[in-house]
Amino acid sequence: MASHVIDEINRCLQCAKPACRQGCPIHTPIPEMIRLLKEHRLNEAGEMLFDNNPLSLICSVICNHERQCEGNCVLGRKGNAVQISTIEHYISDTCLDNMQIKCLPDNGIAVAVIGSGAAGLAGAIQLARLGYRVTIFDSKDRIGGVMQYGIPEFRLPKSILERFKDKLLELGVRIRLNTTIGNALRIDNLFRDDYRAVFIGTGVWRPRTLGVKGESRGNVLFGIDYLANPRQHNLGQTVAIIGLGDTAMDVARTSLRHGAQHVTLYGRTNRIGASTEQMNYTQLDGAEFEFGKQILEINEQGPLFRQLILDENGNACGELPELLQVQADSVIIAVSQGPRRRLVDTTKGLEIDEKGFLVVDENGQTSLPMVYAAGDVVTGPRNVVQAVAGAKKVVAAMHQKLQTQNTL
Repeated sequence: MASHVIDEINRCLQCAKPACRQGCPIHTPIPEMIRLLKEHRLNEAGEMLFDNNPLSLICSVICNHERQCEGNCVLGRKGNAVQISTIEHYISDTCLDNMQIKCLPDNGIAVAVIGSGAAGLAGAIQLARLGYRVTIFDSKDRIGGVMQYGIPEFRLPKSILERFKDKLLELGVRIRLNTTIGNALRIDNLFRDDYRAVFIGTGVWRPRTLGVKGESRGNVLFGIDYLANPRQHNLGQTVAIIGLGDTAMDVARTSLRHGAQHVTLYGRTNRIGASTEQMNYTQLDGAEFEFGKQILEINEQGPLFRQLILDENGNACGELPELLQVQADSVIIAVSQGPRRRLVDTTKGLEIDEKGFLVVDENGQTSLPMVYAAGDVVTGPRNVVQAVAGAKKVVAAMHQKLQTQNTL
């Protein structure tokens, strides 16, 4: 065991009311995890983590720990919080491949999962463990959704996702890649082919636009499209990125690794949506930040900004008369994403809200009977652990409904 993991588990106070657990969206039993490891019960710790969060390994790598578990550790109030993510990663990484996942007997009921991002993977694993015959449908050629195509390799090694694919196959889950539900196959076809329920976890792939002139120019890209295959894009030496969230940081760090020499992120305010850790790494990699810049248009030279005056809270309280023309070889827009409409447009009665997200009830059921949804396609862009927590809740409701139907 790595010495720093031993040091960290020995620092845990085993709080009676662990704030770290309350700070975790999926309420990982952190003190119990550490206690089991200290007692040399590694496999039990791994099984406990997987039971609570089947994507624990992924979350240990990419979660915003400073705002969740570690940010709520009592030791962090006057010093350094316990590095919970390091401990969780050690356990989950060590145990995943050889873990014998307990499943209920096959109940003969087929369930379709549309999308293999965080919500889809978590939903498929939970359903398989409950005895359902699960088939995942995904439009891409590899599983993982945004984890595969929107998070760079240096932040989330794609070998981890391949390990989860192996686990899915081990559980008996069938995976149909390069298959878009809403194209040749539709939701109606799934019910025709004896699927008793459908779980939608398609995520958010449609880039949010700025609504300014120039977004269709050849020197402009959207962040989520760039991250899907950065090697295919020649950005030039100077890159301007519009946005200050996690996607913008990933775009900045990726572009620097693919030849860009001068990368700057621009934001209307000075509030950064990404984690402090992500921001710090982005600066370490060589990117710069500019605040108080309101985008007006994008032309052949680059973005044109109005310069805003910010108050002490970072809010715009005025503007300067002169405009700022930035010279950039490429402009990348990274200001969030929304869901694509193909599934909605080909499924009669599937209700969405004004932003295009699926409308669900308290159990995660959509406007169509036995069609459920969870993750970003319902909530908007969130992090992986929130998608997993949502998927677990929805699968529990699906299971109850299916079992009730089965006894009638």
